[in-house]
Amino acid sequence: MNLRPISGASVDADGRRGRRARRGSRGLPVLISGALLLAVTACGGGGSGSGTDKDKDADSAQSKQSQAVVTIAPEDGAQSVDTTGALKVSATKGTLTQVVVKDAKGTEIPGKLTGGTSWTPSTHLAASTRYTVHAVAKDSAGRQAAEDSSFTTLTPKNTFVGTFTPEDGSTVGVGMPFSLRFTRGITHPEAVEKAIKITTEPAVEVAGHWFGNDRLDFRPEHYWKSGTKVTVRLNLDGVEGRPGVYGKQSKTVSFTIGRNQVSVVDAAGHTMKVMRDGKVVKTIPVTTGKPGYDTWNGKMVISEKLTVTRMNGETVGYGGEYDIKDVPHAMRLTTSGTFIHGNYWGGGAFGNYNASHGCVGLRDVRGGYDPGVPAAWFFDHSMIGDVVEVKNSHDRTVAPDNGLNGWNMSWADWKK
Repeated sequence: MNLRPISGASVDADGRRGRRARRGSRGLPVLISGALLLAVTACGGGGSGSGTDKDKDADSAQSKQSQAVVTIAPEDGAQSVDTTGALKVSATKGTLTQVVVKDAKGTEIPGKLTGGTSWTPSTHLAASTRYTVHAVAKDSAGRQAAEDSSFTTLTPKNTFVGTFTPEDGSTVGVGMPFSLRFTRGITHPEAVEKAIKITTEPAVEVAGHWFGNDRLDFRPEHYWKSGTKVTVRLNLDGVEGRPGVYGKQSKTVSFTIGRNQVSVVDAAGHTMKVMRDGKVVKTIPVTTGKPGYDTWNGKMVISEKLTVTRMNGETVGYGGEYDIKDVPHAMRLTTSGTFIHGNYWGGGAFGNYNASHGCVGLRDVRGGYDPGVPAAWFFDHSMIGDVVEVKNSHDRTVAPDNGLNGWNMSWADWKK
């Protein structure tokens, strides 16, 4: 390659460059380096080409990101979370499209979506339980944002349970309510009642009624229909029944309504008509409470059956008046001590006059060994939950909470 002399370089007569030319040759790399620098600069996009593509990629990525923001309370990993009121999922700049809350067993917790931007559980949470939350929201462009979280609920220091009747799997009479007695007085009755769900087949409306702060009974408006299957779900685990006191039951109870038997006692006529499906199947002579000890009027449900029991007047305020150690065929009608039972000491009272201290007596033999006597027949043909209605007595109507006797309250009052 021929190079033209650099301006100012000397040349010898023989055509060779002089010293200045040789120094100029040492400057040649500088020119090449400068050319390369120009080339590198051009390749590096000293203009606007490559840098603009990167900006466009960044803008494109940003345009694909959802503007919706999902917030889950309590925060991820939270411990000792309250079982009520603490869990909430919300969305801003978007709409919630999915919220899934599950316990450690994978059971999904139902919830309520409000305005598309807020979700809360429809029920309380169980105590000492880890929950996971998965929530998805969409922005106005349909782009999704998702959040996942987990937390653990509190472990209560104080708890309560409900003892109940009838027992799971039992068959009972048409007057049997589902009755719960709580081990602690309840000051948040609505929370407790909400945690108890009753379903029936065939379907019938069932309502609860509180007697004081430690007893809750459920019944339909009228006696149960024979054959009805009743299922009670006690979802009390985690319910705050009173400040700092939580339920610890999670149980399902089922029972079936047996044949329809209602027996009507006429205290003035000294008889009892045993009816099945409204038809009299047997009339039995009886004796009820004598003057001053009259039997309660009203509808009473058999809550207990005892082949033989001791009856002592001391236990019901009639100190020293009687103490019978072997009363046969006894069935409880009230908590206060009213029974319908066999009587072997009544003489000619049955069907003729009232001689008891408030109970309904049927003729029997001592030891209750004779299956042919009226008391034995009635005992053998009765079950827990059957109804005994007493009429024409001189006493007032039995209190609804004295035994399982809420049928003596109107449906309107029951539901108040």
